[in-house]
Amino acid sequence: MADHAAGEGVTHVLLDLDGTISDSLHSISSSLRAAFEVVGVADPGDEAMLTLVGPPFELGLPRIGLTPEQVTSVIGAYRERYELGGLFETTMYPGVVEMLQDLAEMGMTLAIATAKPEETAVRIVEHFAITERFATTVGATFELDGPGARRTKAAVIAETLLRLGIDESSRRRVVMVGDRDHDVEGAIANGIECLGAGWGYGGADELLGSGAVEVCASPHDVVVAIAARAKVSSTG
Repeated sequence: MADHAAGEGVTHVLLDLDGTISDSLHSISSSLRAAFEVVGVADPGDEAMLTLVGPPFELGLPRIGLTPEQVTSVIGAYRERYELGGLFETTMYPGVVEMLQDLAEMGMTLAIATAKPEETAVRIVEHFAITERFATTVGATFELDGPGARRTKAAVIAETLLRLGIDESSRRRVVMVGDRDHDVEGAIANGIECLGAGWGYGGADELLGSGAVEVCASPHDVVVAIAARAKVSSTG
């Protein structure tokens, strides 16, 4: 990794939610299975289900063979089940609270950048009682298309940077932390580095293959990686 130039150490950390802060596999998969049953779609199995946790469903569901009509119906049925309480069937990963505290003590500005709908993400962050840790919580829109729709991780990250007041000249001060390839690809599309959350759902091969600069095995390792990038160097 190249050293940052003088005064250009990392100051902002964007964090994914599902698979990075929140272990939400059970809540998402159970709500999806309920939606599949309502729509009349066969259960795709655990391995396929894992691929659906994180990316927007309109991207993941076609990859397991659903038609456009089935995708729309499954998303509608999923939201009904999930929003009625499934979203709270989740826990924070061990070490996440300490990671957030350590990053705050380092002076980092933290933000959530998730492909989960923003209203839902806000409710989950509030449920965990960690809202005050973040300058902003940014997610996708419920609308799949049309003016103002925000459905890709790249669009979510772009909106997060906008809310934080980060212009193109300051993006080397920002690092994304996420567990799936779309986190990495969204970061790269916005000109920022991505650290892989190796404890999440994607795995090292997926993260490194999509361009993550490093895979962190634990939340503590994220703190170490950010600390290295926060150091001001005169050898840019």
